[in-house]
Amino acid sequence: MANTFFFYDLETSGLRASSDRIMQFAGQRTDMNLRPVGEAINVLVKLSDDTLPSPDAVLVTGITPQSTQADGLSEAEFVKLLAAEVFTPDTITVGFNNVRFDDEFIRHTLWRNFYDPYEWAWSDGRSRWDMLDVVRMTRALRPEGIEWPVDADGVATNRLELLSKANKLEHSKAHDALSDVEALIGVARLIQQNQPKLFEHLLAMRDKKKVQQLINLDEKQPFVYVSGRFETEFHKTTVAFPLTSAPNGNVVVYDLRYDPTDFVQLSSDELAKKVFATWQERKAEDFVKLPTKILQYNRCPAVAPLGVLGQNEGWERVGLDLKVVERHKKILLEHPEFAETLRGIYERTRDYAPSTDPEGQLYDSFVNDRDKLRVETVRNSDENNLADFHPEFQDERLAPLLLHYKARNFPKVLSESEVSAWEQWRAEHLQAQLPAFAKSLQRCAANVTDDSKQFILQELQLWAEAIVPIDTEY
Repeated sequence: MANTFFFYDLETSGLRASSDRIMQFAGQRTDMNLRPVGEAINVLVKLSDDTLPSPDAVLVTGITPQSTQADGLSEAEFVKLLAAEVFTPDTITVGFNNVRFDDEFIRHTLWRNFYDPYEWAWSDGRSRWDMLDVVRMTRALRPEGIEWPVDADGVATNRLELLSKANKLEHSKAHDALSDVEALIGVARLIQQNQPKLFEHLLAMRDKKKVQQLINLDEKQPFVYVSGRFETEFHKTTVAFPLTSAPNGNVVVYDLRYDPTDFVQLSSDELAKKVFATWQERKAEDFVKLPTKILQYNRCPAVAPLGVLGQNEGWERVGLDLKVVERHKKILLEHPEFAETLRGIYERTRDYAPSTDPEGQLYDSFVNDRDKLRVETVRNSDENNLADFHPEFQDERLAPLLLHYKARNFPKVLSESEVSAWEQWRAEHLQAQLPAFAKSLQRCAANVTDDSKQFILQELQLWAEAIVPIDTEY
């Protein structure tokens, strides 16, 4: 089958994919020339009664828990929609910062609802792509034909709503999922029409094997790299160098903008302090960051060979020149012990904080083949079948996950002991959320004067009063 794009966007109850929830999902399929295929999808997802949303998030989206309850799909219904209509074979799923944000919510939602959290992004010809770094690299290296906005302070910005406005694209309501999708397709079309070679190159970089051909440790070569970690002054773009291996088969790269001389002299402990520095430590005036980061091959990085910089103009736009790059590269090659020390340090890092809640333990391990059959049975079972289905999972995460799945989607099938276990977990879970929710609600109430937003805050207050156990202080 021919590939198609599926552009999508989420509105969520907060920022943490493991504990917050999708409240709105919208998307539009297109062909490879970005012409719409079929009707758009735009659905609300019921917020379950174990979740207190972020008041800040709800004020931005305007989607209240009550509206999702009235008009939304259950999560079980929602993931069936995803499987049947969205993540179909040969689909390239596309978003705007989706690799770091939206895709994580999709994974955790699938996990909670007994679907494979990974196959949607790679099996049967499927793949994913992220337009945010595509936009950044286009602005940095091939800006012609597109109007590029700046913020109120005159600083370059790639916010979707400002890109849309500058280029007179349809974007009727920012932070509405469907409106954001329409704007994103418009931006993608601008890049495809004005810079087709760059568009096709970066589209190919969604394949990690293609990325590994360009960036590897067997034939180390400098390359152009765009990332949100780099300086806005240079359009988030630099020239990097593959340094050493990283966990999960990835690679540690060095930002050649910075002279390595002082860093290669540091001890293992001194380097580790920089790698593991807290946010507060990094904000200190005397903190000097280590210009390294992990490049993950399967995250659609925006990378290109040095030739994309051309002779002069590209180098000037990113504030570098070939002599500086070669000099810094030479220093790194003269100190192989620096790379080896960093390899050991990065091997000690974790990508996520450990959780005692099975809903947050997605990345602890893969589900084994025996349990996969039971997982498939769960998601294919209706309410009647689930009532008498008590599988003996080998994976300790799955039994409590099944209780949560039934309680949220099929509460009538719960036994008396299951109701008791669920209500105890729900109460403890809500109590853990309540202090931050109450503090945020009070802060927002003190600063909001608009009637429509006051109504939203009142709805959030009522939601909390309705779902928080009455013996909990509020």
